[in-house]
Amino acid sequence: MMTKKIIHSLVTGIFGAAFSLAAVQSTAYAAVPASVQAQQQDRDFIRLKERFLSALWREDADTALWAGKFDSAANLAVPDQKSRTQRLAFDELWLGRFAKLDGASLSASQSTDLALINNYLASSRWYLTDFREFEWNPSLYNVAGGLDVILNTDYAPKAQRVRSLIKRLAQVPAYYQAARASIARPTAEHTRLAISQSAGALDVLAELEKAGKTVKLTAAERSLLSQRIAAASTAVQGYINWLGDLEKTLNPETARSFRIGKQLYEGKFTADIQSGYSAEQTFERAVKAKEEAHRNMARLADELWPKYMAGQAKPEDAVQKVAMVIDKLSENHVRREDVFKEIRQQIPILQDWIRDHDLVELDRNKPLIVRETPVYERGVSVASIEAPGPFRPHDKTYYNVTPLDSQTPEQAESTLREYNHWVMQILSIHEGIPGHYVQLQHANKSPSLIKSLFGNGSMVEGWAVYSERMMLESGYGGNTPEMWLMYYKWNLRTVCNTILDYSVHVLGMSEADAMQFLTRQAFQTDSEASGKWLRVQYTSVQLASYFSGYSELYEFREQRKKALGNKFNLKQFHEEFLSYGSAPVHIIKSLMTKG
Repeated sequence: MMTKKIIHSLVTGIFGAAFSLAAVQSTAYAAVPASVQAQQQDRDFIRLKERFLSALWREDADTALWAGKFDSAANLAVPDQKSRTQRLAFDELWLGRFAKLDGASLSASQSTDLALINNYLASSRWYLTDFREFEWNPSLYNVAGGLDVILNTDYAPKAQRVRSLIKRLAQVPAYYQAARASIARPTAEHTRLAISQSAGALDVLAELEKAGKTVKLTAAERSLLSQRIAAASTAVQGYINWLGDLEKTLNPETARSFRIGKQLYEGKFTADIQSGYSAEQTFERAVKAKEEAHRNMARLADELWPKYMAGQAKPEDAVQKVAMVIDKLSENHVRREDVFKEIRQQIPILQDWIRDHDLVELDRNKPLIVRETPVYERGVSVASIEAPGPFRPHDKTYYNVTPLDSQTPEQAESTLREYNHWVMQILSIHEGIPGHYVQLQHANKSPSLIKSLFGNGSMVEGWAVYSERMMLESGYGGNTPEMWLMYYKWNLRTVCNTILDYSVHVLGMSEADAMQFLTRQAFQTDSEASGKWLRVQYTSVQLASYFSGYSELYEFREQRKKALGNKFNLKQFHEEFLSYGSAPVHIIKSLMTKG
């Protein structure tokens, strides 16, 4: 899972009523105009883009922060109605300005930038006017992330960063007061998540207090820091207590459902995923992909049966047969205390494989740090990548892994069986090399700042999923049937994520049916399935991004191989594909195949 904050904050959304997907696609696929006219139009558009970004950084200090711009680090936006009204006016103003441009008169690269900007602005507007998540998702309100990134990013001397945080802390009480005033009919699920994650803010404040004692501050600054940390801690704890009281009043029969329904789901899917398919069509494609995976897994189970299941009667039911072989293979896993050690050992092995097989360019000078997932980010996934924004490309990238400390021995064993010897390698391919870590490195080098800033989550997740298969195709894992069977088990997550997300949010799938589906059809352990059920309650559409992005990317690669024949070069394909930042797959496809 990718948690690059700038992408998360910028790409999620949906088009407003006055902004259609067709308009975006016609802009993205605009023909290249005559060179003189194109150059002039491009210059005008580039100047407008620069003005827009400058205005955006002033309007949205938090977005600037996640992009790697720390000029306004001392400012914490208060999430009240005044700020939302101001943001709506900003979106309308710039939508109007960009609407005056003729996308067909721009070059292909600039026209796709225009499409991404329009999508971002219209999405922001829709989230505020239609989706209105600020009313029902209390977990949106958490100051921990901003405090953490300022404190632990070396953009300035630590004393200077602490001074910025002293100023930022002054706004924390007003921030949580505005949060309380904004929440109306919250879901019980998001309320519980907010209570859990808000505790992480207290941890960050404690870390800041320790940091303040290690840097050179005046006596007055130390006193002010202490006072403001105390006030901020009181505000956070007050929010937690308030949410706890609020949760007790929520009636399961009358409280808002976490399910967003078909209309909102289709709309959110259109903007967030930016696919050539609707959500329903993608769901149907995923169902077919699941059936194909089951056929491949049954064949591999037959091959492995004599080696691992000798003497046992082979069931006629293919799904049961596969489950039995997977269950046996899953006994091969690391010890609970060795999880982080194993993941750290995998990174250089994967790097060497990529280099030896010349699959994609790597930059070992940009560190990848394996660490425990911060408390304020836990509760959604087992592992994730947290990467720097395009203005700070050389900062550390974190491979977050949630420790098993809080799990009982039985729960830990279930988790370890899920992330067994083979699956843990595929996990590091997805999150690290050549998955998210490598893709986001390339995105930060893209000549188009827009394509890096306003990236598409489906492309980002799609590349990570694609890299799993690409690595095995290159021979990683020895082409053993064990590795391929576990690959298909892992890949079924991608497929079944889409089926689960649509089934829950649109078709009303129950928890019992979801657990049965995940354990029996996706071969997940009870621990993994329980975690996925939590995640599908907390999020919507994001789970569908994996299969959508992967299937379009893999399909495009196969088309290029067929079109180019002997001229096709895998590394060249990867390098060109990744050079377009985190643009949607269909936009990259249009740019790579133009002319």
